Amino acid sequence: MNQHQPRILYIDDDEGLRRLVARVLSRKGYAVTTAADGDEGLALTAGGGFDLVAVDHYMPGRDGLSTLEALRGLPDCPPVVYVTGSEESRIAVAALKSGAQDYVVKAVGDDFCDLLAQSFAQVLEASALRRARDKAQDDLRASNARLEALLHEVNHRVANNLQMVMAFVSMQARSVESDAAREALQRAHQRIGTIAQVNRRLYTSNDVEFVAIDDYLAALAQDMGEAWTTQRARRVHVVADPLRLRTDLAVTIGLVANELVGNACKYAYPADGEGDVWLSLRLMPGEDPSAGMRLELTVEDTGQGMPDDGSVRGTGLGTRLIGALTRSRGAELGYEPMRPGAALPGTRARLSMAIAPGDWSDEEFVI
Repeated sequence: MNQHQPRILYIDDDEGLRRLVARVLSRKGYAVTTAADGDEGLALTAGGGFDLVAVDHYMPGRDGLSTLEALRGLPDCPPVVYVTGSEESRIAVAALKSGAQDYVVKAVGDDFCDLLAQSFAQVLEASALRRARDKAQDDLRASNARLEALLHEVNHRVANNLQMVMAFVSMQARSVESDAAREALQRAHQRIGTIAQVNRRLYTSNDVEFVAIDDYLAALAQDMGEAWTTQRARRVHVVADPLRLRTDLAVTIGLVANELVGNACKYAYPADGEGDVWLSLRLMPGEDPSAGMRLELTVEDTGQGMPDDGSVRGTGLGTRLIGALTRSRGAELGYEPMRPGAALPGTRARLSMAIAPGDWSDEEFVI
């Protein structure tokens, strides 16, 4: 036995059996207290201090099942072992369904005490394992809570630092004289803002692993529309499935969307004219049903279309960035006219990528 002497309460109306159980089990290392009926046993149990309670079935007044029910209603009720007659399996089953951890068939002599001692040892060991498991789970929950709080703080600080960097870039853009340099700094400002939006959403939500991509893209669209409208009138519209994407995937989607929308805002329409850009994100079944799901991101405009020779406009940095991001995800990106043959054919950029089950989460989303 352990140094701790288990305290047992044995409830039975048979005085002779109570004395026998107390004497035999005390030699086996248990501290035994006895009670003559259910009411006395309930009062003693309510006082606390017992590691286990054993209850006989047949007792005057309150029988064993009634006593068991009342015991289970006590706060921090110790485990209960039920004592039945030799041919009362239905009563034993009823006791187990009512919350008893084990049952012992009553017999005459030391054999009964040996069976009690074996049952007590098994039940106490199982109870100790449950307590250890519960403590480990409580410790894990507390550790996870501390970790989430730390991650929220990290994301908060990262978002603040990125906001400061964005302010520096904006100040630099206002101080340069070259239009090309100013535009390059403004695009850099937008790219940093795309990442800052993710961190901002991580520290303002209860989830530090996933980002609500529909809300994220809507916020990005508003930021991009406002940023481009300072130079030329642009309206960015978003339709996105209500998904939560893993943080790194959300950043990739956001950066690609930023580049594609930026290209459309800059090149699709005349500098002195208005224009609309449509951004959509959908979760779709893969071509092979066994291959899982795929994401499809599209950016559309009704402007002048792509150059006939497919040449890249501007510095090409955005194109290289899109290429690097899509390759890292094994994605496919293609361009096509929105309205083939029209005077203003427009452009549809379509990005398609396979995603694993762990990349997205939304129990309410149904295909």
